[in-house]
Amino acid sequence: MTAWSQRGNGGAAPGAAANGSSPDLAVVGAGILGLAVAREALLRYPDLRVRVFEKEPQIAAHQTGHNSGVIHAGVYYLPGSLKARLCVEGARELYAYCDSKAIPYERCGKVVVATCDEEVPRLEELRRRAIANAVPDIEMLDASALADLEPNVAGVRALYSPSTGIVDFRRVARALAEDVTERGGEIATGENVVELRPGRPTELRTATGAFRAKTIITCAGTHSDRLARMTGAPEAPKIVPFRGRYYSLRPSARALVSRLVYPVPDPEFPFLGVHFTKQISGDVWTGPNAVLAFSREGYRWRDFDLRTLRETLAYRGFRTLARAYWRTGAEELRGDLSKRAFARALQRLVPAVRAQDLTDSHAGVRAQALTDEGRLLDDFWFDHAENVVHVRNAPSPGATSSLALAREIVDSADDSIARA
Repeated sequence: MTAWSQRGNGGAAPGAAANGSSPDLAVVGAGILGLAVAREALLRYPDLRVRVFEKEPQIAAHQTGHNSGVIHAGVYYLPGSLKARLCVEGARELYAYCDSKAIPYERCGKVVVATCDEEVPRLEELRRRAIANAVPDIEMLDASALADLEPNVAGVRALYSPSTGIVDFRRVARALAEDVTERGGEIATGENVVELRPGRPTELRTATGAFRAKTIITCAGTHSDRLARMTGAPEAPKIVPFRGRYYSLRPSARALVSRLVYPVPDPEFPFLGVHFTKQISGDVWTGPNAVLAFSREGYRWRDFDLRTLRETLAYRGFRTLARAYWRTGAEELRGDLSKRAFARALQRLVPAVRAQDLTDSHAGVRAQALTDEGRLLDDFWFDHAENVVHVRNAPSPGATSSLALAREIVDSADDSIARA
């Protein structure tokens, strides 16, 4: 029996490698976090045999390649949580990494806007958190100061974070992948892990063969809970996928904002509400909303997976969540079905934006962990065993935090890796 602990603040014969030798460390998932973990392990142990398994034909295919591109400063997160610490550390390290790799970014800044007096106490709480988290240069603005920064934004107060930035995380992932391969690591795309058997070593099987690895770290996003259960980890928390739609502003409307513009979030819900996000490309995205996805890669309404939907609807944690937030869910669904409703939500922040200013862009899927009690986990969460670590919950700011989070993950597996 594998002894499990959890932490959060919330074709070939076995042993024979189908493609290359069996690794000392197997990392499952070639998103930004899995690649950062592989790089961190190779920085510590240059002779380590590291292999990254990715089920898609290319790296950064899902959350990394579909996120909003924001380098978060650490404003939102509960002081003392892993997110609070690792976001601030990770943002600092990410800017330095981008400098070292000549990856373009912009510290464009962000305003979190209270559109009415009732939202001001929640904004003050965000300011308290930001100060406790050592977010640099945080500033509270009155309506006049907000108008000076963003003339088209309507609000009574705003929290200004000038250190918040933007980057193309796909570029960052490619640089990390280059680091891994330059240090002798392997990245195997098109290798879907279908079985994990814990032991010493742990057996890992893909469609093309079987491997034995002395240590396994999974960074599998929307499939993280399924991989964890393969090795005897607890059933919960389970991943419930949420799809978020983005629209782009037409070029004629991009001047409506000059930086990131966010609403004050609902403290009981880990989604930030639709907002305006500049892109390093010059585009401006609006969104995302948050609606239930019918597949763990459900980027479109017609993306449907019966197993995923059955698991979600049968899960008592989801049913509890749905009963508590059905009104919020209905509002999010309305915005997803109607561009005009989506635009009305944006008009709370920027009254001048119109539905005709929005053009179809894309969607992302958030891997959100949910407890049996219906609580959406708002912190990073890992499952640990002697030679296996599963990253069970690493949503936003997972990309921002990736370098610092990778160090945390490798720290937790260090004894096992050192014995490899």
